Amino acid sequence: MACTIHVVVFPFMSKGHTIPIFDLARFLLRRNISITIFTTPANRPFFSDSLSGTDISIIEIPFPQNIQGLPPGVESTDKLPSMSLFPTFVNATKLMKPHFEKALESLPSVTFMITDGFLGWTLDSANKFGIPRLVYFGLNAFSLVLTISAASVLRTQVSDDELFEVPDLPWIKITRNDFDLPFRDREPKGPLFDLVKEQSMATSKSYGLLVNSFYELESVYVECCNRISSPKSWCIGPLCAFHEPARVSEKPSYIKWLDRMLEQGKQVLYVAFGTQAELSPEQFKEIKIGLEKSEVNFLWVVRRSVDDVEDGFENRVKNRGLVVTEWVNQREILSHGSVQGFLSHCGWNSVIESICAKVPILAWPMMADQHLNARMVVEVIKIGVRAETCDGSVRGFVKWEGLEKSAKELMEGDEGKEARKKVMEIGEAAINAVKEGGSSWQTLNELILELTESKSV
Repeated sequence: MACTIHVVVFPFMSKGHTIPIFDLARFLLRRNISITIFTTPANRPFFSDSLSGTDISIIEIPFPQNIQGLPPGVESTDKLPSMSLFPTFVNATKLMKPHFEKALESLPSVTFMITDGFLGWTLDSANKFGIPRLVYFGLNAFSLVLTISAASVLRTQVSDDELFEVPDLPWIKITRNDFDLPFRDREPKGPLFDLVKEQSMATSKSYGLLVNSFYELESVYVECCNRISSPKSWCIGPLCAFHEPARVSEKPSYIKWLDRMLEQGKQVLYVAFGTQAELSPEQFKEIKIGLEKSEVNFLWVVRRSVDDVEDGFENRVKNRGLVVTEWVNQREILSHGSVQGFLSHCGWNSVIESICAKVPILAWPMMADQHLNARMVVEVIKIGVRAETCDGSVRGFVKWEGLEKSAKELMEGDEGKEARKKVMEIGEAAINAVKEGGSSWQTLNELILELTESKSV
């Protein structure tokens, strides 16, 4: 393909949304496509570090100041004091539009743009300059189609934990509690609902929706999605499989610890709940007890703010458990030979990274699309087991006994063995999908061809 293709990329200010887009940008670069990526001043260092050594040009536009409710200097969601400020944060980004359009005016001709689903206002800018907009949300086709299809049932009186059939996919049974707010409300309203409605409308009027998944895994759901909603969904992932690991001279301490575990022939459970999860002190305490009692080896990544109590926990588990409070390279951990299980919140990035690393999952969803992803992991593709809640409901409290039992099952039990076997197969298919001639590789080719032809017309 000729070098005349130029793509503008604008990821959302959240690491979980940004990192997969970096992978996609690097992949497009390998196809001789020139790329301009947008960010804000506080996020610039992360962009510069992550994209160093590439020819991707970075444009910085100011993040709005003095927004009521937002602390000064906060330019990414992982810095928000509470996720209740999320709608305020997303709405604030609309004020970046004049800066974005001014920058677009000065750029060479743009073939298409890829912008995050939460930056719905970029559709107006795209239309103004006659540029097709592709949307990236970071969701899989499964959770997307379930959210669309189940909407009519969620408006009825079906109770919170009552299983119901999904209208377009009747073999799938879910509950109201598998959906996050505002979707599970019988009569949704308020800032979050207004935000979702606005972004959904902008998405539906865009050129296409990029899905970080692969056809072999989600063919039924992608086809259903394209039948009941617009725009067209294109499976172009797993984006993490495009990534080529950087050569690092000095191994981080947690990788050295995993090396030692591998030398001793020990299997490790990796524990991480993402950057946005808000664990109560009570729940945090139960995790500590559960991990200690389970006697499994573990590497637990926590945000420092949660562990205020010095109770000797780390000292008691020091021979088989490591608690890490720094930022870690999750992909490097998952691909380590000692890591044989992942206790995860089931954010889609984590699930797809676990699949690519062929590591089975202990599913403990907390927010957003995670409950739907957990259903997929445990019940549909069967690559994991579910963390047991004390009342059996999907949003129930997890006591230490439930965690101990589930962790042992994943690492040592029959369900764990089955999940391990299944994730090996699916992981192989995932890696093949992005290789030359693979399904995602071909889909991306078709999409680029379609966009360049429509642009030249």
